[in-house]
Amino acid sequence: MLDDRKAAILSAVVQEYIETAQPVGSGRIADAPSVAVSSATVRNEMASLEEQGYLVQPHTSAGRIPADKGYRFFVDRLRGLAPALVPQDRGRVRDFFDSTGRELESTLSRTSDLLTSLTDCAAVVVGPSGSVATIRSTQLVDLSTHIAMVVAVMSNGVIEKRTVEVATELTPEIVEDAGRRLAAAVDGKTLAELEIDTMGEKDPLLSAALAALSAAGREAEVFVGGASRVASAFEAVEKVRDILTILEQQIVVVSLLSDVLERGQRVAIGEETGVEPLAECSLVVAPYVIEGETAGTIGVLGPTRMNYSQALAAVAVVSQRLGNVLSEG
Repeated sequence: MLDDRKAAILSAVVQEYIETAQPVGSGRIADAPSVAVSSATVRNEMASLEEQGYLVQPHTSAGRIPADKGYRFFVDRLRGLAPALVPQDRGRVRDFFDSTGRELESTLSRTSDLLTSLTDCAAVVVGPSGSVATIRSTQLVDLSTHIAMVVAVMSNGVIEKRTVEVATELTPEIVEDAGRRLAAAVDGKTLAELEIDTMGEKDPLLSAALAALSAAGREAEVFVGGASRVASAFEAVEKVRDILTILEQQIVVVSLLSDVLERGQRVAIGEETGVEPLAECSLVVAPYVIEGETAGTIGVLGPTRMNYSQALAAVAVVSQRLGNVLSEG
């Protein structure tokens, strides 16, 4: 534990570095309202904080920057203060969800863009699993002689759409008849509970529709917005390439977010992410809940010097509103 003076100095260093991205000297911290001690005292305390692993001095004559341990102390202290969005940003979130539709893919994609605009970080939204909502109704729509669309309206108001193609020539009557049998087979079930029809040759359209809905239940769709934001925070081309590669790997992204939550954390800093290319990044995550059950996850990824207050507040508010919207219907 740090005493009050060291805690105030460390917090001031972290805040200053987040704002300027430049090593912080004792003179700047001595002028901070929360510190109010001489530069010499600050210098001594910063040296002590460095010895304890909270700060790092990148160059002999330079100021100091936070180490991961320093960020962790700052974030843990910050979470106790329950940071909130400013009224303007709260209004943006409210307007966004008041105007959003019920189509799942569009809502999740636009939510990732909203998070990016609020935090200036890359944003990740992992869609709900198929085990949450039940199928309220289904419909098969005749699109062409070999293509139909299966539409499932879920109990949480989400609409799943999948296009299926069969070798058999389709007619409106065939599509309508398969639609009735599809509804009888799936209504009231979750996507994860569906059994793929084994009579594919005798009933190819029904079999294809069941397979498409079952696949939708197995997939956790991932939407990433603002990848260029986190890339722009780093100068090294190799570092940027590694980060963008991680964001392109959906399985890695889903595992990363779930691992952080399983450890009981909401913020993973630097090496805490467990992914070497993200050693200079931080991740802020939160689950969202649909009808009382955890359904998916959202998060923002940025450099370790991200604005943690804004990120924590944005992720908390957006996860709650997203869950509320998807629970309605």
